[in-house]
Amino acid sequence: MALVTSRQMLLDAQKGQYAVGAFNVENMEMVMAVIKAAEELYAPVMLQTTPSTVAYAGLDLYLANCRAVAEKASVPVAMHLDHGNSFALAMQALRTGYTSIMIDGSHQVFEENIALTKRVVDACAPSGIPVEAELGKVGGKEDDLDGGDGGYTVPQEAKEFAERTGVGSLAVAIGTAHGVYKGEPKLDLDRLSEIREMVSIPLVLHGASGLSEEAVRESIRRGICKVNFATELRIAYTQGVREVLEADPSVFDPKKYGKAAMKRVTQIVKTRMEMCGCCGKA
Repeated sequence: MALVTSRQMLLDAQKGQYAVGAFNVENMEMVMAVIKAAEELYAPVMLQTTPSTVAYAGLDLYLANCRAVAEKASVPVAMHLDHGNSFALAMQALRTGYTSIMIDGSHQVFEENIALTKRVVDACAPSGIPVEAELGKVGGKEDDLDGGDGGYTVPQEAKEFAERTGVGSLAVAIGTAHGVYKGEPKLDLDRLSEIREMVSIPLVLHGASGLSEEAVRESIRRGICKVNFATELRIAYTQGVREVLEADPSVFDPKKYGKAAMKRVTQIVKTRMEMCGCCGKA
C-alpha cells in the first residue's frame, strides 16, 4: 500500500496501549528487512532516517527506496525524518514526500524550541503531515547526534510545550540514551507517568536499543506509543556481513552477505515488534 502518515498509527497505538516500532534504515537491504518483519507479524511500522543518513544519500533516494517497498507491502508504512535538525531540512523532507517529520529543538532553550517546533507544525499542517518534537534531551551519541549527559523532561513544561506548539507527538527524556549503553540504564518511569497525566498526545521513547524487554513494556504501559530502534539494527546488519566474509573471505558478491545481513535485521526487528505489542495491529 502507499505510504501513510504516522498520525493514525500513533493514535491507534495510544488507544490500544501498545507502541509502533520505528526503525532507522541505512540502505535498501535494511528497508527490505524491516518491511519483511512487519509483514510477517502484520504490524504497522515506521522507517526513519537521521540527518547524517540523509547526508549520505539524499532524502529523495531514501524515500524512493522506502516507497517502492511500502507499495508492495500489506501493512501500513510511514516514512519519518528522525531528529530533523533545522527548519530547512524539515521542509525539504516535507516537499520530498516524507509522511512524518521530527524537528529536534531540544538543544535549544525552552522558548526557542517552542518557536522552532511551532514553525514546523504550522508549515506541515496544510499537507496533513504530523510532527514529532523533543523536550528534554536524550543523552548519548549516535552519528552526529550528541546529547551529552542528557536532561530530563519536566512534566509541567511538557504540558505547556504541547499546548503552545500543537505538535502531534512528543519524545521525552526519562533516562534513555542514543548509541550503545555502557551500563544498565535507570529509567525515571514515575516521571513518564507524570508527563502522561499532563499531556494527551502520543509520547515517544528514543534510545531504546539495548533496553530490557521489561523496561520497554513498562514504558508503553505508562504511555509510550512509539519506540525508536537504530543501533541494534546496525549491529545486526554488520554481524551478518562479517559472518559471511569471515567464513569465506573469497566472497565478493554483495548479494550473498546482503542476504545474511537482512536475515539478522529481520530477526531483531521481529523481537522488538513483539516487545512493543504491535503484532497483528496493522
